[in-house]
Amino acid sequence: MPSVKNLKKDINFVLGDIIEAVYICEMTGAGKPSDASNAIIDEAIESFDALIAKVNAKNVENKKAHFKQINAELEQTANQLVAKINAL
Repeated sequence: MPSVKNLKKDINFVLGDIIEAVYICEMTGAGKPSDASNAIIDEAIESFDALIAKVNAKNVENKKAHFKQINAELEQTANQLVAKINAL
């Protein structure tokens, strides 16, 4: 992993794009937020907070493995959220 800074940017961009996709889906569909779309946005925000907290953890023994785990978790979370968006 090149840097912690880039990992934080990746987390921000990926989850930000997912939230933006929810808004686009809302505007092309009903034109107003639904409970399902709000739940996806809330889940994306909670995932962001959890991942950033893990990145900022200082008591990590193997940093390289820790950051790879965070990157894998980001990918898994993003795939789950995209699947939920597609189901809207």
